[in-house]
Amino acid sequence: MCGEDDDDGPSDLEARLFDAFLVHARLLIAETSRNQSGSGSVGAYADRLMGDALTRARRDAEAAETDMRQAIFSVQPLVFARLAGFLASHLPLNEDPLRKVMEAMMHGYAEAERLGVSGAHDHGDGVEHHH
Repeated sequence: MCGEDDDDGPSDLEARLFDAFLVHARLLIAETSRNQSGSGSVGAYADRLMGDALTRARRDAEAAETDMRQAIFSVQPLVFARLAGFLASHLPLNEDPLRKVMEAMMHGYAEAERLGVSGAHDHGDGVEHHH
């Protein structure tokens, strides 16, 4: 199938994208942990929830069998988008929930780009290295 090697394993591109996700997820989880430092604010709550959800997504993807990893990783944004739509559908329309969800999605997309520019990478030892 297109995008896969003959052994039905992940393609080199898929493997590189997944590795980048792992590094960026660790960086963002650490960043959200620093931002919530004991505050009872709504922003701290949002950072905790984001960190928890990202930790779960990363853990599930890493724990998946190699042949299922890409499928699990690919469905995660769809699940979270579905959840965002469900939650947003219960907000008052005067709060423009769809706009807020779309802005948050674009913010997340920009975060991935920002983290990618940082030059951090993982040598497989669980520690991000900056060169």
